[in-house]
Amino acid sequence: MTCAACVMHVEHALLETRGVVAATVNLATEKAAVAFEPGAIPLDELRKSVEDAGYSIGTTDTTLTVGGMTCSACVMHVEHALREVPGVTHAAVNLATERARVNYVPGLAGITEFREALEDSGYRLDGVEGDARDSAAELERLSRTEEIHYFRHRCAFAVTLGIVLLLGSMHVLPWFDYLNGLNLGSWQVWPWVLWALATPVQFWAGWPFYKSGIPVLRHGTANMHTLVALGSTVAYGYSAVITMLATLAPIGTGVYFDTAALIIGLILLGRFLEARARGRTSETIRRLIGLQPNTARVVRDGQEIEVPVQDLVAGDVVAVRPGERIPTDGEVLEGSSAVDESMLTGESMPVDKTPGLPVYGATLNRTGFFQFRVTRIGQETALAQIIRLVEEAQGSRAPIQRLADRVASVFVPAVGGVAVAAFLFWLLLGPDPALTYALLTLVAILIIACPCALGLATPTAIIVGTGKGAERGILIRSAQALETAHRVDTVVLDKTGTLTEGRPVVTDIVPAEAGVERELLRLAASVEYGSEHPLATAIVEEANRRGASLADVSDFEALPGQGVTGYADGKLVLLGSPALLAAQGIPLDSLSEALAKLASEGKTPVTVARDGVALGSIGLADAAKPDSRESVARLQEMGLEVVMLTGDNRQTARHIADSLGIARVEAETLPSDKVEVVRRLQADGKVVAMVGDGINDAPALVQADVGLAMGAGTDVAMESADVTLMGNDVGSVITTLRLSRQTMRAIKQNLFWAFFYNIMLIPVAAGVLYPVFAALGGVPTELEFFFGDQGFLNPVLAALAMAFSSVTVVSNSLRLRGAGV
Repeated sequence: MTCAACVMHVEHALLETRGVVAATVNLATEKAAVAFEPGAIPLDELRKSVEDAGYSIGTTDTTLTVGGMTCSACVMHVEHALREVPGVTHAAVNLATERARVNYVPGLAGITEFREALEDSGYRLDGVEGDARDSAAELERLSRTEEIHYFRHRCAFAVTLGIVLLLGSMHVLPWFDYLNGLNLGSWQVWPWVLWALATPVQFWAGWPFYKSGIPVLRHGTANMHTLVALGSTVAYGYSAVITMLATLAPIGTGVYFDTAALIIGLILLGRFLEARARGRTSETIRRLIGLQPNTARVVRDGQEIEVPVQDLVAGDVVAVRPGERIPTDGEVLEGSSAVDESMLTGESMPVDKTPGLPVYGATLNRTGFFQFRVTRIGQETALAQIIRLVEEAQGSRAPIQRLADRVASVFVPAVGGVAVAAFLFWLLLGPDPALTYALLTLVAILIIACPCALGLATPTAIIVGTGKGAERGILIRSAQALETAHRVDTVVLDKTGTLTEGRPVVTDIVPAEAGVERELLRLAASVEYGSEHPLATAIVEEANRRGASLADVSDFEALPGQGVTGYADGKLVLLGSPALLAAQGIPLDSLSEALAKLASEGKTPVTVARDGVALGSIGLADAAKPDSRESVARLQEMGLEVVMLTGDNRQTARHIADSLGIARVEAETLPSDKVEVVRRLQADGKVVAMVGDGINDAPALVQADVGLAMGAGTDVAMESADVTLMGNDVGSVITTLRLSRQTMRAIKQNLFWAFFYNIMLIPVAAGVLYPVFAALGGVPTELEFFFGDQGFLNPVLAALAMAFSSVTVVSNSLRLRGAGV
């Protein structure tokens, strides 16, 4: 909205919406107060009305930390609960990070409503993005230390008593015979002893399953903990009933207290191992958070005082000694040093820092002492932005995860139906004792069918993959970009700044006669010393590199578009294009062949004359980066088509492409032409990755299936890209594509094993092997522990298999950390 007319338009649009009684719009606050008829807020209709009028309803994003989630079914429940909050437009939940990203309309929804919605659904709100929490608390959360301790204690208690119960039920313990023969009146003591031992396991060790698994039943849904709670309770409750009935009359049926206890113990063991493994997946974020020092040495009134990093303000002068980490971002004022910036770029080679150059928080000062002025603090620093980008990528959802989400949304209810159907089938048609076998089938199916492995298959691999990328200086913005990158078959490389240095350098020094090469460069640099032209800068840098002693210059004059003149060592020096010298009547016959060669190679010749005599020519070009040719070859070895894109003339572009081994070149392209090149490739069925670093690359980066921006490029390019390459070389492109392929391979392996595990074992738990073993004349002795004497799966083994399925998936994802890219 921009004026009073806009206010009237918006108010009219709102009043025309069904159910709206009154609407008042405030231009200054850009807010609208709307009164409705009783009933739900018609947010979708309001949005459509406002958008049809040419305006939009503002929304904001927040990230919530959600506690109590255990599997992909929980993800669906939490998303549903948040989306049902009036004013929420979108909600996406990530199981591995335990984060929910919510987009909502401020005023209609807020943190209070989100907390209530989560608690009503059986979950909890553990934190909100932007909460004042220190690094130690966040490191604690990411490492899952509290969660690991929580499950370790309960697991140890449940497994210990479960083993005692198992050995007691198998007549192994020496005191069993005594208890078995001990009667009080007409009833046996030992079942009551087993019941007493099983009860604390069921209701103390197993409390986490009841706490988060039962409340969700009120909403007609179920999760992993629901299945575990129901399965173990059935075994425990059945055994308790049998024990009590046995006091009235012997019924000759065994109890399953050991089964109930071991189910809880093994599931807790799986949760413990899973929490420990998942803590390792967030290692990259924990390492980044732990890099920033807690204090800084600030120079005030000529004295150095130590202050907390959070107390720094822009403009403070900070002193850094050798071996210390730089506390925040800034610009060097005094001194010099070599700084290890590998945590930003992935490059181990230290970077020289002198006055005027930037330094970044958490990087390591290697050698010298220097002082710098603080320019960015807190969430504005490069480290904070990297952490934010990595967290957003790790919390995003890859398209392939939709398959697991769709399956999980119907899996738990479907399994409940299968379990009940199998129970009734074996109860009515099963062998004697039918109730016992029907019960074992019910418990085994409920325990084995949890989709937790499905829920962890994708996000754990994404977390490890994006974290590994961050360690290599590759910042991946989303899981979708990481997934798409593995399908890339064409890489479009912008020439300037990507394949080349992005600035001219001296490539050739061609003297008109032998022995004047050094003098040629010295005079050219002397005359160009005061110029800011990129060609002049390149010549001066080359002279300095060679240790040339420059002459004093007088009567300097710039000839716009042609060159410069000046007196050096008392002699007139003319420097410029060959056309300038020719126009001054200076013969270039001795240089004609060299100038033709420079032109054919796409180089820019700068010709120098002294007192009307040509001394020679200096060739300049935007030279290829040292690793560009090798990187292009490696891309081609990966089966990728490489295309070079540049605004340079075709002759120059062709020469550089040939030197790098690139067959396809798109030259003389404007920014709009670059977009069209990408579109043409996509129209041909190509999946395109675009790599660039300039403002003029931004449209093409957005158009490409995956946009990769060089970290030394412009902010516009990096904001437009899906991936930012802090290392600023083409080798990082190879690393990104390989990392994507490895991550997707891990995700597919995880999904395969999660599906395979459920598809194979649910039928076994349902009793499909009973007729097989019956046809074979019974269960072989060596398999009786697994399938009893009739072929029904032992529920304890179902718990063991379910517990370790999640551990297997997380462990497979962790293999990415050691994969070579």
